[in-house]
Amino acid sequence: VIEEETEEDLRFLAGVGDESLADTVLPTVKSRFLWLLINLGTALLASSVIKLFDASIEQMVALAVLMPIVASMGGNAGTQTMAVTVRAIAMNQLTRSNTRRIIWRELRVALLNGTTVAALIGVATALVFTPTLGAVIALAVVINIITAGLAGVVVPVVFDRLDQDPAVASSVFVTM
Repeated sequence: VIEEETEEDLRFLAGVGDESLADTVLPTVKSRFLWLLINLGTALLASSVIKLFDASIEQMVALAVLMPIVASMGGNAGTQTMAVTVRAIAMNQLTRSNTRRIIWRELRVALLNGTTVAALIGVATALVFTPTLGAVIALAVVINIITAGLAGVVVPVVFDRLDQDPAVASSVFVTM
């Protein structure tokens, strides 16, 4: 039962539900399209935030080069935390009584991972571009990893508290 639940949660995390390779094309498209559409909406929201900084990006093309690094680091950190959180919820290891402790734990993990990765990318950016840009990118990575880590635990918990399966929609919102 635990293995079946874990497999189901992994499929839901990927937005594919209970489909199998034996399913025909149209039902498969229908089951995936909604989450792709929701992801498009969240991606447009993220793009509108980037648009707020278009003048800065125009002045320093290096920001456009480095933005995908910052984004991918946050995406991976959030996905890692979300996977652990959804599994903990599914196995009844994350409860109302220990939620604050788990959030605090994940915040510390994100801070340490963020600081370590930020130091690496900050130094590399300082060497390739400028020290100031290295500091900016390092700070952006720390903030992004902390935010993603918190989202990775808070979003599934919120879905669970709303009696929704946290594995179904968490990934779209955590990625945003």
